[in-house]
Amino acid sequence: MVLHGMVAKAASTVVTGAVGVAAYELIRKAATKAPVHEASVAATAWGLRGTRKAEEAAERARLKVADVVAEARERVGEEAPPPAVHGASDGHAH
Repeated sequence: MVLHGMVAKAASTVVTGAVGVAAYELIRKAATKAPVHEASVAATAWGLRGTRKAEEAAERARLKVADVVAEARERVGEEAPPPAVHGASDGHAH
């Protein structure tokens, strides 16, 4: 009776292990056939496009706010500061 229980438990363990190995092999084979590299490149390209669009929208918003601030300063009689010159020397080399 005890031997029968141990054999049944061992058999169920073997079956569970065999099913696990079969599932692992199936997933491994599917993963090697899947175009992982191409999918990664495509996802990265989408991310870069999205980032570029977000940067463009942020720049448009910044320019609109700058126009509003400049007009408001003009209405109150303030002189708007000149735009910053990009590339001006700040005293040290980059």
